[in-house]
Amino acid sequence: MERQTLCLATRNEHKVAEMAEVLAPYWTVKSSADYPELEEIEETGSTFLENATLKAQTTAAGVPDYVLADDSGLECDALEGAPGVFSARYGGIPSSTEKNNAKLLEELQRVGATTPQQRAARYRCVLALAKEGQVIQAFDGVCEGTIAMSPKGTGGFGYDPLFIPQGYARTFGQLGTKTKANLSHRALALKAFVAWCKANPPE
Repeated sequence: MERQTLCLATRNEHKVAEMAEVLAPYWTVKSSADYPELEEIEETGSTFLENATLKAQTTAAGVPDYVLADDSGLECDALEGAPGVFSARYGGIPSSTEKNNAKLLEELQRVGATTPQQRAARYRCVLALAKEGQVIQAFDGVCEGTIAMSPKGTGGFGYDPLFIPQGYARTFGQLGTKTKANLSHRALALKAFVAWCKANPPE
């Protein structure tokens, strides 16, 4: 693949680092932080795909590069899919990981979800690739799991100290970056993106 510049439509340093590690062999990776003129994009969509599309199109209209936008979050069955698209600000504004995790545990307790089956959840990630304001392709990644009764581990970010991926007994906060890199929703979506790029080299 001819190496071209790919702008990640986010200023989240954790996401940029996680995604750039996978994409660096194929792209010159930048992010929205490299373009100070870009304004913050309000996520008004009702689905991850709508938000990823909105961020990709808007960012691609303002930069000359290919743009990859991500929208992702946690879906809990007992909470009818919440926090969903509100994952980053579930605990209120200003948002914080601590407030989000505390709200999630409170809500699961409120609905009486106490067993692993009742606490079934998944991380979902949707990526949208755009150029010149138009989305070219979208990619999806899902990691099934359950929510722990209390935070465990200091690794990762977001809900990682609460999320136990399927087939494991420890949270993403405990498992380490290498394991997460093979299992996570974002890793799976990125793998699909890289495979598509190899089959459809950007011009």
